[in-house]
Amino acid sequence: MSKQRIVVVGNGMVGHKFIDDLVQRDENEQFEVITFSEEPRLAYDRVQLSKYFSGTTAQELALTDENYYQDHGVSYVLNEKVTAIDSTERQVITASGRVESYDKLVLATGSYPFVPPIPGNDQPHCHVYRTIEDLEAIETSGQQSEVGVVVGGGLLGLEAANALQSIGLKTHVVEFAPRLMAVQLDNGGGKLLERKITELGVEVHTEKATSEIVAGETCRYRMNFADGSYLETDMIVFSAGIRPQDELARQGGLELGERGGIVIDDSCQTSAADIYAIGECALWQGRIFGLVAPGYQMAKVVASQLCDEQESGSQRVFTGADMSTKLKLLGVDVASIGDAHGNTPGAQSYTFNDEIEQVYKRLIVSQDGQKILGAVLVGEVDAYSNLLQMKLNDMPLPENPAVLLLPTVGEDGVGNAMGVDALPDSAQICSCFDVTKADIKQAVAAGCTDMANLKGSTKASTGCGGCSALAKQVLDAELASLGFEVNNHLCEHFAYSRQELADIVRVKQIKSFDRLLDDYGQGLGCDVCKPTVGSILASFWNDYVLEEQHIGLQDTNDIFLGNMQKDGTYSVVPRVAGGEITPDKLIVLGEVAKAFNLYTKITGGQRVDLFGAQLHELPVIWQQLIDAGFETGHAYGKSVRTVKSCVGSTWCRYGVKDSVGFAIDLEDRYKGLRAPHKLKFAVSGCTRECAEAQSKDIGVIATENGWNLYVCGNGGMRPRHADLFAADLDDKTLIAYIDRILMFYIRTADRLQRTSVWLENLEGGLKYLQKVVIEDKLGIANELESEMAHNLSQYQCEWKTTLASPEKLKRFQHFVNSSEPDGKLSYVTERGQRRPRFKSERIEIVDVTE
Repeated sequence: MSKQRIVVVGNGMVGHKFIDDLVQRDENEQFEVITFSEEPRLAYDRVQLSKYFSGTTAQELALTDENYYQDHGVSYVLNEKVTAIDSTERQVITASGRVESYDKLVLATGSYPFVPPIPGNDQPHCHVYRTIEDLEAIETSGQQSEVGVVVGGGLLGLEAANALQSIGLKTHVVEFAPRLMAVQLDNGGGKLLERKITELGVEVHTEKATSEIVAGETCRYRMNFADGSYLETDMIVFSAGIRPQDELARQGGLELGERGGIVIDDSCQTSAADIYAIGECALWQGRIFGLVAPGYQMAKVVASQLCDEQESGSQRVFTGADMSTKLKLLGVDVASIGDAHGNTPGAQSYTFNDEIEQVYKRLIVSQDGQKILGAVLVGEVDAYSNLLQMKLNDMPLPENPAVLLLPTVGEDGVGNAMGVDALPDSAQICSCFDVTKADIKQAVAAGCTDMANLKGSTKASTGCGGCSALAKQVLDAELASLGFEVNNHLCEHFAYSRQELADIVRVKQIKSFDRLLDDYGQGLGCDVCKPTVGSILASFWNDYVLEEQHIGLQDTNDIFLGNMQKDGTYSVVPRVAGGEITPDKLIVLGEVAKAFNLYTKITGGQRVDLFGAQLHELPVIWQQLIDAGFETGHAYGKSVRTVKSCVGSTWCRYGVKDSVGFAIDLEDRYKGLRAPHKLKFAVSGCTRECAEAQSKDIGVIATENGWNLYVCGNGGMRPRHADLFAADLDDKTLIAYIDRILMFYIRTADRLQRTSVWLENLEGGLKYLQKVVIEDKLGIANELESEMAHNLSQYQCEWKTTLASPEKLKRFQHFVNSSEPDGKLSYVTERGQRRPRFKSERIEIVDVTE
């Protein structure tokens, strides 16, 4: 049987979701799929696009790769625009003249940024904010600019403003409407959002219509407004909304809406036979959906149609989509649900406005007071998931609906107004991937017992991540209903959480694993509790990690004070505080690397990694380094790793404070501090942020008035932008706050929990942490500082201590009964250095005894 040929025009998020759905459903392999992308890469996550400026790479944003498509028989063409449809001949034609026939055609052409018709809008350094290439152009302009303006104060506009601020520009937002996010927020919410964003350093100009862009006097350009005022800037980013990309459909004679968009029916079919449209290019019942979740639903409908699945009717038709949203804009939590403006006839509202804490909430209810119609949340959005589910599932309101805005008002708060048990099985928990409560229940029944497995089996919370808390609640509730004991025990040997064990160790002054196990545990311990307890003991008492009572608690890296590599050798990473190093020390590193033939690399944390040291070589190498004035960099431990810095006021013409000196002081202070997870710091000498402090656990940025402290950011697999904790601090106050934050994190975090996840899971979030640290809400500030002082006073270079102990040095040999080296290592030379040989490469045995 010949295969049906499916052509997909557009390989954005929705186009890829359709392809992914189709190949997963196509059990009989009845389809041949080919997709065209105008961009030079396959689909990537536009929702997370702003993370590009905080270090996330294009590869990390990717939703798929060539191997996945090849494995599933999907053909793809990049950098190729489809310019014509011949529906009679069932063909598409590209700009280069390529012709491809189809049995079914899916248009997923998306949208394009709307640029207002302003004279001068096409000059250099005028950009849109849509693709990775756009972001690269913005980044290049940013390097030649000091002031940037975003035209548009909606969702995308504020994302763009965040991007400009993150690359160090003085940032302005110009909005035609009287408030920010005019579609999603009411006047009260928009007013508070503007206030909070202004306090973060972004100037907001509402009710401004730009009449022209001309040459500036103090900056590159001058934006003249219709009211006679003006604003000077070096760069302009247009983010004033989107328009459906319907040019191809127009050429092909498909029916379009009066204001654009490809008209589709409930099956997502266009006016032409066998042609479908999905995503932001599609117009359904007069509406364009500008969020990804509705596009995903359309993709699912079309995949179901093509596979002729006789499933529930809802999978075969598109019935619209909820446009509620929750997000963080410039560090400000914002959420909008349903009829946020109260336009429904007879609608009533409850409003909570705390100007001191800067929290605004509005709940819109039906005329009879029985149902939620909409909500606006700014500054605190914890109630979003519950309110959204109550609205989507038409659930009855409590007797006093106002308590839904006041979750801490005792037993009638939102947490008790609706539990997950009250949700119907049809409740949509994850809108990105259309995961229902029933889907999660089915996953649990199939053996899923934790969030990692749930994500893998259902994809819930792997999109925007906004549903993670609710998904976890449903998971735990279902486990409990099936008789599983849902607890927070560390393992079978300790019936306590990591936080509870930390409290026991601290309060009872316990100094060894054996005593803790005897008094509070059972059995012999395991690979979970031993390193966890070892970390807790080190965090509070900071003993020498190779003391006899601690042996057996550490993993291989800690035992041998170095990171084991894939070939069984180790890396050597001396501390280079703040990235500052003398020429003499650089020469020593080069001499050591050359003497032991070590692969050498500059790290992202401004240190030098030396790779390929055999176990027996480690003491010899470290003796030479310590003699030269180096000390261990703790690259092997869950501890403070690096404090990255820019050159600051010492050299940079923009620097306002000595970032290098302060970074060195911080690294010297906290070096060796053990924690639940590794910690990274950075210090930037000005708001241009060259040290990327806002992507670190602790980030410090200099201002004219002191230091701004950012907390709980990270790069890695799931990047998170750090939150502004406090501004304009002096040195003493800043260090006191860092002491308290880190020790409170050590006390309360879960096992192997990064600061970013810890803050996200901390009840009360950033505001609660500020109250604990700044206002001393718990009365433990002095206690936290004292504990930190004790820990820091116990610091020692673990390699220096080890080298002084002949007994400890005995462990640094490959074989218990022999001092011979490992002679079976094989390497190849690449770019002038040796690296481990891959299995597919020719063997080259290196004489490691030289």
